Amino acid sequence: MQSTCDVTVRQMPGAVVLDLSGELNSSASGVLLPAYDEAVQGGDARTVLIDFSDVDYINSTGIALVVGVLAKARAEGRTVVACGLSDHYREIFSITRLSDFMQMFPDVDSAIGDLAET
Repeated sequence: MQSTCDVTVRQMPGAVVLDLSGELNSSASGVLLPAYDEAVQGGDARTVLIDFSDVDYINSTGIALVVGVLAKARAEGRTVVACGLSDHYREIFSITRLSDFMQMFPDVDSAIGDLAET
């Protein structure tokens, strides 16, 4: 199955950023986890920022993929934060209690700014 999700990895001061676009569903499993592995490989980034700004749709499988990244990062001693979630998906993250395990920011700049202060 061809993925309807694209992930771009970029380094920023204090974090590695996974820029997601498209749909976060079952087809995204083939791109999200490998992008996470690429992002942290050989790096010392303690924080992984997932940018959802260009994500059009997230279903329950997509939520499970995010949980998988979160679990893997926590096992490696990394922190995962999110940004760019629409109000609808911020509410979903709250209902599913994902927001209990990852801080959420409006955009990349505010996330990076907050991370730089800590």
